[in-house]
Amino acid sequence: MAEEEKWKRWALKQHKEAEHAGEKGPCVLLGQQLGEPGRFAYAALCGISLAWLFPENEQSSFRTEFIKGFVKWLDLPNAVLPAMTAFAGGLGGEGTETFTEILLKDPILKEDPLLITQDLLSFSLQDGYYDARARVLICHVCWLLRIPLKELGVLEESLLESLKEQKEEESETAEVSRKKKERRKKLKRYLLIGLATVGGGTVIGLTGGLAAPLVAAGAATIIGSAGAAALGSTAGIAVMASLFGAAGAGLTGYKMKKRVGAIEEFEFLPLTEGKQLHITIAITGWLCTGKYGSFTAPWSSMLHSSEQYCLAWESKYLMELGNALDSLLNGFVNMMAQEALKFTVLSGIVTALTWPASLLTVASVIDNPWGVCLHRSAEVGKHLAHILLSRQQGQRPVTLIGFSLGARVIYFCLQEMAQEKDSQGIIEDVVLLGAPVEGEAKHWKSLTKVVSGRIINGYCRGDWLLSFVYRTSSVQLNVAGLQPVNLDDRRMVNVDLSSVVNGHLDYMKQMDTILKAVGIKTKECQPEEKGSGSLFSPVGKKSQRAASREARGEENNRKEEDEAGAEALPP
Repeated sequence: MAEEEKWKRWALKQHKEAEHAGEKGPCVLLGQQLGEPGRFAYAALCGISLAWLFPENEQSSFRTEFIKGFVKWLDLPNAVLPAMTAFAGGLGGEGTETFTEILLKDPILKEDPLLITQDLLSFSLQDGYYDARARVLICHVCWLLRIPLKELGVLEESLLESLKEQKEEESETAEVSRKKKERRKKLKRYLLIGLATVGGGTVIGLTGGLAAPLVAAGAATIIGSAGAAALGSTAGIAVMASLFGAAGAGLTGYKMKKRVGAIEEFEFLPLTEGKQLHITIAITGWLCTGKYGSFTAPWSSMLHSSEQYCLAWESKYLMELGNALDSLLNGFVNMMAQEALKFTVLSGIVTALTWPASLLTVASVIDNPWGVCLHRSAEVGKHLAHILLSRQQGQRPVTLIGFSLGARVIYFCLQEMAQEKDSQGIIEDVVLLGAPVEGEAKHWKSLTKVVSGRIINGYCRGDWLLSFVYRTSSVQLNVAGLQPVNLDDRRMVNVDLSSVVNGHLDYMKQMDTILKAVGIKTKECQPEEKGSGSLFSPVGKKSQRAASREARGEENNRKEEDEAGAEALPP
């Protein structure tokens, strides 16, 4: 409640400033209000961060275009563009801390550094396209400036709340009148009636999900008068229609009209009622009779964003698999056999000959449904890839979370997306738990092309059930759900869940605990830093600040900063 009151007071202040500014004349963008040293440091910090976050050659055009537009946004002279382009190309990384200090010393930011978050958000939304890479950058800059990442989530939610309030207040008569007036002006002001061509020639219609006009005065209560001027004057309906999907219903409106290949069921179920500028899709790995008979059951406490969905897929086969898994555990394997299996798996010498004969005699109970679901999960993943590529969810960042065969769906979704053009900037983070997929790094490399934020692999070394079902299909037992994926990339984060997961079925039963362990917010526990952003200092890769320290010969500061929590790692 205290946080809400704080934002209400701040919003009221911004609203009054917007009205006052409107009387005087055009608003000045927040970023342009900084002094010239502050604006230079601000742009340089973003350029250096882009180079550290997205160093790949295929990301060069994104880095260049972003920094070019940002220099113009800040009203910096064209003479600085070569320097900023060089920063975005990977030069000057040692200046991270210096630029951070200069920026924070600007009089505009001394009282409220959050203005930087507002400004970056305004810049990222100006064309009605919220690129996942832009959100990762915003989260990273927040981290560099020590701005709590939850502030970004509050800012995004507040913006949408303001837009919804405007829509509710508009009477039917006023709405009809407005639409007629907009149609008459379509030749001169096509953006205001949502017929804008936004990114790649996508025609946006009037039926967008939250297609309320982005009135400058209303939006100013959330993103400040300057940000509202930037968005309201150029986009209006087109921006929101683009963000939330031109079809209006978004993911919930999608349902297969006809069978796609071998897939019989594919549908998105809402987990929450809210709307958000970034969404989360959870994918269940199996179903079983009773408490866990629905796709939504494992995700009841997840609170990664205000707009969350669950993918319902092939329920008939997943129910058969889940009941087989349950039978295998409860009916055919006694406690002694389980202990023997755990010991065998941990010894690392699993072969077809080391499994107890009593278990092998009932292997057919699980082998057939497992094989069927392995195949179908791959097909569902490929289909999900094309749904996301078609922007059914709108132009917003997406986070994917799944366990067991649900994680396999995600893996094949990313592999499929990596083979397509224009696949970047859609996926923010992915979380794969107990994934029955290849564990060698070379198979995961292509995922980095698609994922902007983190690739989290949650594994359990003692998951004997996962080992058992892979006993014939993987000779070396190199499975991601059983071990870390040794990929040298800042996105890759391996989380050992062996202390939480005692067996494969625990991925469903212990989901609340698992989500907290990998840094995803839940209703019971909402950590300030984990879960609301995309990037911390990933395991196995130096942080941007650490690299800057080394270049400047300041290694003796490492311990002090780490203890202060400046380089927090996911658990």
